Amino acid sequence: MTNRTISPDIKDATDFSIRLPELERFTLDNGIPVYLMRAANQETIQLDVVFNAGSWYENEDLLAAATNYLLKNGSRRHSALEINETIEYYGAFVNRHCSTEFADLTLHCMASHAPKLLPVIREIITEASFPEEELSLYQQNMKQRLLVNLQKCDFVANRHIDTYLFGAYHPYGRTSSLLAYDALQRESLQGFHQKHYLFSQSRIFIAGNVSDEFLRQLNEQLGDRWSDGEPAQKKDFALQPSTEKKFRIDNDPNGVQGAIRIARLFPNRYHPDFPRMAVLNTIFGGYFGSRLMSNIREEKGYTYGIYSSLYNQRQSGAINIATEAGKEVCEATIQEIYKEMKKLCAQPVPEEELSLVRNYIIGSLLGDLDGPFQVIQRWKNLILGDLDEHYFYNNVQTIKSISAEELQQLAQQYYQPEDFYELVVV
Repeated sequence: MTNRTISPDIKDATDFSIRLPELERFTLDNGIPVYLMRAANQETIQLDVVFNAGSWYENEDLLAAATNYLLKNGSRRHSALEINETIEYYGAFVNRHCSTEFADLTLHCMASHAPKLLPVIREIITEASFPEEELSLYQQNMKQRLLVNLQKCDFVANRHIDTYLFGAYHPYGRTSSLLAYDALQRESLQGFHQKHYLFSQSRIFIAGNVSDEFLRQLNEQLGDRWSDGEPAQKKDFALQPSTEKKFRIDNDPNGVQGAIRIARLFPNRYHPDFPRMAVLNTIFGGYFGSRLMSNIREEKGYTYGIYSSLYNQRQSGAINIATEAGKEVCEATIQEIYKEMKKLCAQPVPEEELSLVRNYIIGSLLGDLDGPFQVIQRWKNLILGDLDEHYFYNNVQTIKSISAEELQQLAQQYYQPEDFYELVVV
């Protein structure tokens, strides 16, 4: 019998050999690629249909997001209420999500109910009608939400920092406005839908308890040529970062906190420095035990939380440090952020700290691969980014092998205060 008085050996997460489970890949009769992660022990299915229909492709502000949101708010045969009642009857839900490049429609349901819901998904995708009353309600709700959010300093700071980094007319830097919501027209949404929600511009990702019969029914519902038209060519947008780098904005005279953003442009995810920088960023401000948290939250008490993140985008990335602090300590907080940058430039990261961060990142990766829905999301990110499993394994190797000297060199290259945009919204 196992001796329960003896604790098991402690094993570093970096000692594990991380494997990305293999996908099944096939195509429907019309050529749509399907990526499948089976899990017979699950009782549910996640079906994700992805289109090249993000804001990058729109010629009017907010058109892509509005089209995506209103997909299931009425079709040629059923009202929004009827569609939603059918989905809820089977205990399912349908999410929509629109990013810069892609627009998603995701079904979550019990595996036993999936065949009954496939015709609903087809109807949502192919027969969306964008009723005037639904568009009007969407405009009203989104304008009200925008008015409320514009009173929040952190929301205003997020809008402005992206505009400063990428430019007001770049898809990464554009922001919503009341005028843009008012300008949305049903005809424009219908035109965007007809032009961009094409079978030839879609991909399908499935995870869960998927049977061969379900796949046959999927091909029956979505495997024909249910749309026509030429795929839209992707536009080119030039980055137009602001020439000025320091900004102070008065937004809420009655507020007690200010929103701080310190950011700079950074190479995209295809650059060799990106995975290396992910390690340095974690040390600097990427987790609860980071240097920024230890100094500015734990020691100084200026904030409840402060984080640094890398923008994982196709054309251009960015480093963004974000926090909220009391109005009277905002400037002091900024100075402490720069001090932590200078420390990383001046001194190599101690081996004990580097080992801790390696274990944290690898442990997080292991958690991200715990289950079919997490695995399909990892594969989805790779496939939509035109990457493969070698990119994943190279990143894991970088995390395990990067040295303190390499991190110091990266800090000296990318953590120069004069390269950062500085914004405080109070």
